[in-house]
Amino acid sequence: MAQVKRIRRKVNGIILLDKPKGFSSNAALQKVRWLLNAEKAGHTGSLDPLATGVLPLCFGEATKFSQYLLDADKGYETLMQLGVTTTTADAEGEVIERKPVNVQGADIEALLPQFRGDIKQIPPMYSALKRDGQPLYKLARAGEVVEREPRDVTISHLELLSCEAEVARLAVDCSKGTYIRTLVEDIGHLLGCGAHVAELRRTKAGPFNLTQTVTLEELEAVHADGGNEAVDRFLQPVDSGLEHWPLLQFSEHSAFYWLQGQAVRAPDAPKFGMVRVQDHNGRFIGIGEVSEDGRIAPRRLIRAE
Repeated sequence: MAQVKRIRRKVNGIILLDKPKGFSSNAALQKVRWLLNAEKAGHTGSLDPLATGVLPLCFGEATKFSQYLLDADKGYETLMQLGVTTTTADAEGEVIERKPVNVQGADIEALLPQFRGDIKQIPPMYSALKRDGQPLYKLARAGEVVEREPRDVTISHLELLSCEAEVARLAVDCSKGTYIRTLVEDIGHLLGCGAHVAELRRTKAGPFNLTQTVTLEELEAVHADGGNEAVDRFLQPVDSGLEHWPLLQFSEHSAFYWLQGQAVRAPDAPKFGMVRVQDHNGRFIGIGEVSEDGRIAPRRLIRAE
């Protein structure tokens, strides 16, 4: 019997998932996409399977703006296991070395200032960064170690939350591309006992935080009761990840030409930067950039169905 092709729905918006431990970001995305029966989907940057927490999932028109969430600052809480270093710098790796721990909270506090602000990090071998088309983690699994260039990252907030026995908990706010595993490993190295990430939870992604998230179990329960469309209640607006941007409302005339790809003028426009744009009915129609002549040039458009 021929298999009936599943017809997917046009679904637009963002679901803020509290990613469960053990799921890759893509596996979590595909599960939620199936629950929604959504036609188009994408996530906004990978979380390791070990990690939990805020994972914005974009559907339909929201995928056009996922890059801006990918580039956004993130927040984390991590449990640092002292005295043990691993191949991956987290609990999923093989133990390389064990050392006795004689560390107090004050010892960690004394080191934190050198990791705040603009710093350089050497990405771990167990990462998705590519060398000659191959992800570094594949080379690492084959026993290869290659030189990695230090990368500039920014840690805007770094706080010791607790330190008991051989574990310490840190809160971190940081820029895109920051590796918490590297941060923990570097702190452990300076302490002289080594360390790895035992737990990692993302608390923030751009404008979103944990209080706004929904669990996979909650989504599955709603789907079991009401099907695909019942899950729609958890969708945030397409532009919810950009709500900190200035908002302009165009006249009907301006919106028409702007949606044809033409730059237009708008009252109260900022002098520079990116803006969100609504039409005369208050419908979000895309994002634009203020050009040197003061007009708003379209960058990503949403057209009516």
